[in-house]
Amino acid sequence: MLSIKKYAAIDIGSNAVRLLISSIIEQKGQLIKFKKTSLVRVPIRLGSDVFVSGNISEDNKNRMLDTMTAFKLLMKSHKVVKYKACATSAMREADNGNEVVKLISKHAKVDIDIIDGEEEAAIIAATDLHSYIKEDKTYLYVDVGGGSTEFSVIHHGKTVASKSFKIGTVRLLNDIVNKDTWQELEQWIKQNTSGYDIIDVIGSGGNINKIFKISGKALGKPLTYFYLTSYYNKLQTYSYEERIIELELNQDRADVIIPATRIYLSAMKWSGAKDIYVPKIGLSDGIIKSIYYDTVSSISLS
Repeated sequence: MLSIKKYAAIDIGSNAVRLLISSIIEQKGQLIKFKKTSLVRVPIRLGSDVFVSGNISEDNKNRMLDTMTAFKLLMKSHKVVKYKACATSAMREADNGNEVVKLISKHAKVDIDIIDGEEEAAIIAATDLHSYIKEDKTYLYVDVGGGSTEFSVIHHGKTVASKSFKIGTVRLLNDIVNKDTWQELEQWIKQNTSGYDIIDVIGSGGNINKIFKISGKALGKPLTYFYLTSYYNKLQTYSYEERIIELELNQDRADVIIPATRIYLSAMKWSGAKDIYVPKIGLSDGIIKSIYYDTVSSISLS
């Protein structure tokens, strides 16, 4: 017997807001399949408000409301049966974050959970990586966001350490990450990876996905530290406008791609990794899995 249901994940990040709709395919005697049906991304960049002024602006409040209303209608059209909306770094630091949550709940009928950094790291780490990793290897999983970056050490298929740091692309663009935070991250990575002879990095996030696509590498093949360093240096020789026109990067990608690459390179350098693997997974995928497995509470779509 075949059963197909649709679940949705809303990821409210510091750089962009995403709606992922996935089909959950269950068949007796077969492994459960999670198939991505639709992905919509809106570059609201809440972090540019919050990390500078401490509040979400009126303009972005209205954009959030419009976006969530549209997401609600899309979920209805797709006949989504369950969803979960998670807000991360920008929303949890905004003085008016709860006010925006209430506004959206009242007018868009979308309920949002503001999750802390550790829960965000746990949801991402719980993403099913088995099809991407080898059980006998050790990985440092790095998920770069606009406001924070989540790090997990995975040894023989199990997460042995996980932590969120307030180092993100939008923060770096606004020059509000101090040396102490970088030093704390360097120390954490070195402490948690030094016991392993060989370690590879797994990178997730829109920026590393873009770099991987540009590289032309086959799926499952890694990018090298040398390649990423060369691309990082190349990016810095172009102006913001040239990155949009000549490198054909979207406006909201052309600036954050440089600080994002810096974070991945730092993680590789401090862990001693020579390769970075780039599966297309992230917080949205983790939310879908968490709804299905009931590891976090889910909300029925009314």
